[in-house]
Amino acid sequence: MNWFLSNNERMCDMTKYSIGLDFGTLSGRAVLVNLENGEEAAESIYEYPHAVMTESLHGKVPLEDDWALQDPKDYLEVLSHTIPDVLRKSGVRPEDVTGVGVDFTSCTILPVLSDGTPLCFKEEYKNCPHAYVKLWKHNAAQKQADKINSLGEKWLKRYGGKTSAQWTFAKILQVLEENEEIYRKADRFIEAADWIVWQLTGKERRSSCTAGYKALWSKKDGYPGKEFFKKLNPKMENVIEEKITTDVLPVGSKAGEINGYAARLTGLKEGTAVAAGVIDAHAAVPAVGIDGPGKMLLILGTSACHIIMGKEEREVPGICGVAEDGVLPGLFGYEAGQSCVGDMFAWFIKNCVPESYMREAEGKNMNIHELLREKAQKLKVGESGLLALDWWDGNRSTLVDTDLAGLILGLNLRTKPEEIYRALIEAAAYGTKIIIDTYEENGIEINEIRAAGGIAEKDSMMMQIYADVTNREIKISGSPQASALGSAIYGAYAGGYFETVSKAIEVMGKLKDTVYRPCAEDSRKYDEIYREYKRLYDYFGKENSVMKRLKSLK
Repeated sequence: MNWFLSNNERMCDMTKYSIGLDFGTLSGRAVLVNLENGEEAAESIYEYPHAVMTESLHGKVPLEDDWALQDPKDYLEVLSHTIPDVLRKSGVRPEDVTGVGVDFTSCTILPVLSDGTPLCFKEEYKNCPHAYVKLWKHNAAQKQADKINSLGEKWLKRYGGKTSAQWTFAKILQVLEENEEIYRKADRFIEAADWIVWQLTGKERRSSCTAGYKALWSKKDGYPGKEFFKKLNPKMENVIEEKITTDVLPVGSKAGEINGYAARLTGLKEGTAVAAGVIDAHAAVPAVGIDGPGKMLLILGTSACHIIMGKEEREVPGICGVAEDGVLPGLFGYEAGQSCVGDMFAWFIKNCVPESYMREAEGKNMNIHELLREKAQKLKVGESGLLALDWWDGNRSTLVDTDLAGLILGLNLRTKPEEIYRALIEAAAYGTKIIIDTYEENGIEINEIRAAGGIAEKDSMMMQIYADVTNREIKISGSPQASALGSAIYGAYAGGYFETVSKAIEVMGKLKDTVYRPCAEDSRKYDEIYREYKRLYDYFGKENSVMKRLKSLK
């Protein structure tokens, strides 16, 4: 030891850190976390240059409805920008980073060659949409999902009775049916979380989280058998052996170490541990201090996820799935979700708010969301006479149908923008209540709700509506970057700093003092409106296929 160092310098020299990498829909971020006290030493955000491609591929190749693509070059730029940035901002040395964790939106998959090179990086495929990343909200594989569901396999019960158009094998089948050359050329179809781990370590590794929820893998039974895939399409009989892999790591485990390429890209030291990849919403579970059953995570952003732990596996209709070791080691993680929350509000702002409101917001030095919330907050429960269904991007749970569409009931010539805005917020809350009720009706106890994500962090009006609609207290994440913090927790465990994930959660997980408590009177009124929501939900989701017929005409 250099005895000429000051006490502060020696303490700094002994402090260890982990990095959490969180890849969202529009940007990626890195958070550097102190492992002694859980404090976030630095963060860095990088917006994807190509964002989400829904209308055309790089402005050249038109895309059909329901497509959502990304360019994996953006993900590599996240690594090369954010990790050096947090090291620079904090002054932390690369050798003091013990581990790295990675989370990603899911199911976000891409076709790659055997060395991990994305097909879209090859000159001959740069204008081929199927060679690119299919983002989680790529809904164009509904026909293929319907085919999977029609086979009636017993394991479907693990996924609430249906698979989604957004999931792995529906998307792979779409590639095979629409561009067989890309299917044949791809040596692997891989979740983006696992691909980032591959880029960092040079090793292909899948995790029990990415495989267990969207790729139909279970710890007990593995993947569906060859007979299922042969029935689905004879050319997919050996898809697991040829295009996936049977090597699945438990969540939180060490997937590998930073290799020379990743060290040059990120500035990290070769040999730094890298944890197995995790789905972004699931990564937020440890970040809010959840380490066991009974506490549900509600993560709110462009979409929403509802995750809760259990000690045993139960069949819950209409959920996204249940996976052993899928979120926390030794527990069954249950996931449900809503395809559209923040995106629904963004749609309304972009398409339905009059210019006079924009000028008013500018005059008050507010953004338009702030103005609408100010006006909507003055409304009493039920005052607008409006009721909406929150299916602007289909229904993920519990109907599992991307062909469903949104609805607003009760509009008249006096309806104001803030009334519609509030009705959309209430619809999202009703959708969450449907999911909570479904969990509890099937034996999954929910004693507490903890919320994370940009909406939970910033929108107090919306969180109060959620508390009133669900008639439950809601506690808020102590970090605005909960998913990245959760990934840092997994990274710290993979790097060997903590003996168990629970110990890492105890030090690094955190909540704010803020608690949203339901107003008894408003909850009673919302119960009455919720009963009407449930009638609409069942009618348009189960009884009358008018939404599907209209979509087919479109």
